[in-house]
Amino acid sequence: MPETTTIMCRACLGVWHNQPPPTRRAPCPSCGLPTLVGHAELLDLTIAHVDCDAFYASVEKRDNPELRDKPVIVGHAGGRGVVTTACYIARRYGPRSAMPMFKAMELCPDAVVIPPDMAKYRVVSRQIRDLMNALTPMVEPLSLDEAYLDLGPDHRLVDSHPAVLLAGLAKSVKAEVGISISIGLAPNKFLAKLASDMEKPRGFSVIGRAEATAVLAPMPVSKIHGVGPATQRRLEAAGITQISALQAMPEAELTAMFGKFGRRLSAFVHGDDPRSISPDRETKSVSAETTFRRDINAPVDLIEAVLPLCERVAERLQRSGLAGRTVVLKLKTADFRTITRNRRIAAPTQRAEILADIATHLIRAEADGHFFRLIGIGVSDIAPAEEADPPDLFD
Repeated sequence: MPETTTIMCRACLGVWHNQPPPTRRAPCPSCGLPTLVGHAELLDLTIAHVDCDAFYASVEKRDNPELRDKPVIVGHAGGRGVVTTACYIARRYGPRSAMPMFKAMELCPDAVVIPPDMAKYRVVSRQIRDLMNALTPMVEPLSLDEAYLDLGPDHRLVDSHPAVLLAGLAKSVKAEVGISISIGLAPNKFLAKLASDMEKPRGFSVIGRAEATAVLAPMPVSKIHGVGPATQRRLEAAGITQISALQAMPEAELTAMFGKFGRRLSAFVHGDDPRSISPDRETKSVSAETTFRRDINAPVDLIEAVLPLCERVAERLQRSGLAGRTVVLKLKTADFRTITRNRRIAAPTQRAEILADIATHLIRAEADGHFFRLIGIGVSDIAPAEEADPPDLFD
């Protein structure tokens, strides 16, 4: 970090140049609040990742102030339920997203469990998205509670520095929506997402070009975009656990190990990411699934379970103006082995009865006595609704 830097107050949005780097909890020279952010590249960076803090739980606490100081878990209690979101109070005791609910309750028996209300969360997400769209049309949503923003000079709709706009966004979300967000500001998507995780909740973290390699070096390889469990195991088998080890390897060596992904891997570990922000990301699939309270193996029970999922997928397709050419069945065995089967159809569909008919045939072919804990149905090879379900002679 240089001897002097640019600092900004997240509370009053003041900006000062050529200042000493602020210490933690240092007061703002204008408003006196300990809300300073300092970085040499603060006013030059334009790519942000915005992530709502414990989104579902935060919305529930907003709507019920009596829950403010209590551990809250959003998810379905009992049986095969899993944690959707745990608030930060609950997380102190160990519960995390995707953890089985029974395990979360063992760790935090005093938690208040609330079933998810997706319709309500979608409304809140839309409110936040509208605030983002007022700053730039280049908003790429990743889920209901997170998105990338490109606040470059060709895209931003407000004449101000991106850092100042983002600090203002956090204030607006808190004032108008009633929850908090964390922000990562960087030169690209990969670094921005890493930055947003650094100081949650209510964080505002910056990773600049100059220090990107040094910041990445001590991180585990699991932090790299695209490195899933299988790639992580492969790297660890080769003795590679930290990003610094990958930084020392030539691109040619990584390409020999991982093919095309090796080239991207080489770029990521040095803080480079050529991906642009795509506000209209193409939908590649639409699906729904359910986990059984007890494992089942009878074809009739599996078919009964998949029918409402077909209705749900059809409804989503119709609402989104989409259709699918390939129907995909997903089954997870009692020992957690995932089986997928698919069937391509003559024309794209958004009709539940067609999905159900194909799912029935696929289930009967797979239900050979194995017990299953999960079933899902979906469509891929997405097409516009105009191409869906053309009439035939019988219609």
